[in-house]
Amino acid sequence: MPENNRVGIVIPVYNHGTRISDVVAKVVALGYPLFVVDDGSTDATAEMLSAMDNQKITVITHSENLGKGAALLSGFQAAAKECDWAVSIDGDGQHKPEDIENLIKAIKKGQRAIIIGNRQGMDETNVPWTSKVGRKFSNFWVWASGGPMVSDSQSGFRLYPLPEVLALTVKSRRFQYEVEVLVIAHQQKIPVFETPVQVVYQKGVERISHFHPWQDFLRNAATFSRLICKRIFSKKR
Repeated sequence: MPENNRVGIVIPVYNHGTRISDVVAKVVALGYPLFVVDDGSTDATAEMLSAMDNQKITVITHSENLGKGAALLSGFQAAAKECDWAVSIDGDGQHKPEDIENLIKAIKKGQRAIIIGNRQGMDETNVPWTSKVGRKFSNFWVWASGGPMVSDSQSGFRLYPLPEVLALTVKSRRFQYEVEVLVIAHQQKIPVFETPVQVVYQKGVERISHFHPWQDFLRNAATFSRLICKRIFSKKR
């Protein structure tokens, strides 16, 4: 477990107005400092966050949508002022906040590692095909790019050691940030481990996702191509 338990929670949010109140309330109940980054939402997200008057919540607002990676970095930078670690959790309700404790417990004393929440039950019928296929695609290319061999490279539920991660030169600022950070961290000898977490995909309940299969597939392909080229040319030096 992290020494001194200096852990903050970061939630990147974009148009999650119908779900964010429930997620925030459950996280606040755990007692950790919470940093919510509103990444240029155009729905009722800002109003919902303003209505939640709580001293444990710090809201950071982007005037326009900059991408999930940019939102995470804004949250990490704010959290780093008082925390050594940050747990990232999505604002769409697919993660169970009580699993935050499982991520924290997965760290051994003195260890500085990224812990991925390996979502269980991702083969069930309620899980969108884009999530199933995308996870397998991403896992392979993270490894091929010089990153770790993991089972759930697309999970947004993670524990990060803040000083180490903020020092990494990760270029992606959208969804691709979460896969690129694994590759760069592995190359910089930052350990990457996984621990099981629950996932919620309810039948008949529309999931709020801003992942665009074809557009983000092309962005993923560009990111992995860049990382693979960098790996190849670095070996030739």
